Amino acid sequence: MIFSPEYDFAESLDKQDSLYSFRSEFLIPENSSGEQETYLCGHSLGLQPVRTKDYIGEVLSSWQHRGVRGHFQGDYPWVPYHELLQEKTAMLVGALPTEVIAMNTLTANLHMMMVSFFRPDKDRYRILIEEQAFPSDYYAAETQLRYHGLNPDDALIVVRPDQGCSISVDAWKSAIDRYHSSAALLLLPGVQYLTGQSFPVAEIADFAARRGIVVGLDLAHAVGNIPLQLHDWSVDFACWCHYKYLNSGPGAVGGCFVHEKHCKNKKLPRFAGWWGQRKDIRFNMRPGFDPVMTAEGWQLSNPPIVSLAAIRASLDIFAEAGGMEPLRKKSLLMTCYLEYLAKDLPGFHCLTPSDPEQRGAQLSFQTDPDHCDARTLVSRAESRGIICDFREPDIIRLAPVPLYNHFTDVWRCVQQFREILTEDTQASVSSGRPG
Repeated sequence: MIFSPEYDFAESLDKQDSLYSFRSEFLIPENSSGEQETYLCGHSLGLQPVRTKDYIGEVLSSWQHRGVRGHFQGDYPWVPYHELLQEKTAMLVGALPTEVIAMNTLTANLHMMMVSFFRPDKDRYRILIEEQAFPSDYYAAETQLRYHGLNPDDALIVVRPDQGCSISVDAWKSAIDRYHSSAALLLLPGVQYLTGQSFPVAEIADFAARRGIVVGLDLAHAVGNIPLQLHDWSVDFACWCHYKYLNSGPGAVGGCFVHEKHCKNKKLPRFAGWWGQRKDIRFNMRPGFDPVMTAEGWQLSNPPIVSLAAIRASLDIFAEAGGMEPLRKKSLLMTCYLEYLAKDLPGFHCLTPSDPEQRGAQLSFQTDPDHCDARTLVSRAESRGIICDFREPDIIRLAPVPLYNHFTDVWRCVQQFREILTEDTQASVSSGRPG
C-alpha cells in the first residue's frame, strides 16, 4: 500500500482515463521477477502491440502455404498491402490517403525527397536547418549540398536557440526573412528530438512558403505524438519513422508525405523504381517510367511486408483509440503532472518549454553535476525498473506515452529518482563529502 497524496492523485487520474485499458494492448517489459517495468522511453522505441505477433504471423502463414502466390492471394495479398496503411496513416498526419506512403527509412526518404524538392540554382541554393537537428538530418543536408557542388559552410544556414534551449517562432521567421532570396529549402522538425519542443509548423511553414521556400519536415518525434494537418499546412513533403510513437518495431519501414499538388507533376525530378510505376503497367516489364500519380510514385522497390504488418497492427490501435484528439488531451495532462512532480528534484532543469502546447509527450531534463550524474542516474533507475534514456552530456529524456502509460507510471518514475538522489545526498553527508 502506497501512502502519498501525489500517488493518490495519479490513481484518481488513471480512474478517469478513457484510454486506460489500451495498456493491455501492449507488451510491457518485465524484470527478472516478472514485474512490469515503468517504461518511459517511447520517444526512442515504442512498445510492441500484443496483436503484432498475429499480424506478422498471418504474413508468415501466407508465405508458408502460398509461397509466391501470396503476392496476389489471401485476405491480405502482398502486392497491394501498403494500401492497407494509407487511410489510417492519413488520419494521423492530417493528409489525403493518396499523399502518404510507407517506404524506405527516414533518412533514405529525406534523400529521396530532396532529389525532388531541393533543386538549387545560382539564386536559391541554401538549406535552413535547426542547430540541434538530429545528426542524420545534418548529414543528409550536408551531403545533398555537396552533391550539388555547394559548400555547406555557406549553403547550410543554422537557426540557433534564442530562448534557453528553445527556438522561438520569431527566430525562425528572422532567419527566413534574412535568407529568403537565397533559401531553397526549409528543413523543419515537428518536435525537436533532444528538448521535446513542439514547433508551430503551420505558422512557420506558411511564412516560408509565402517567400518561395520549399518546406520539408522531419516528423520522427511528431507522428503519433502531436496533432498534424499536413495537407492544410504549407508543407511540400514530410518524412518520419514508425518505431517511436507508432510502435512498429526497431528499424521499421518509414513514412512519407507528398502534397497532392506535387503528386501529379510527372516532370518533377525523382529517383525512380519499379514499385512507383503505374500499377496497370508495372508488370509489363517495359522501359519508360510512368509514375503513379500519388505519393506511391516515389516508391522504389516492393516493400518488406513483415514490417508493414507491424505498422498495420499499430495503426489499428490508434484508430480504435479515436485518433490523435483523445491521445493529445491525455498527453497534455501527463506532461503537466510530470513537470509538477519533477520541479523539486535537486539538480534537475527542464529544457522543454513549460507551455504544454509547445511540447509533445517528451520532457527533457538537464542535470547539475553537483547533484547527480545523468548517465549514472538513468542506469540506477533502470535497475529499479524505470526505463528512460540519457543523451550526452547531461540530459535525461522521459516520455509518458498516452496509449500505454498510466499516471501512476509518472509518479513511480519521479519517486525513484527522488529516492536515488536522497540516498546520494545522505551518503555524501555521512562521508563528509560536499553534496
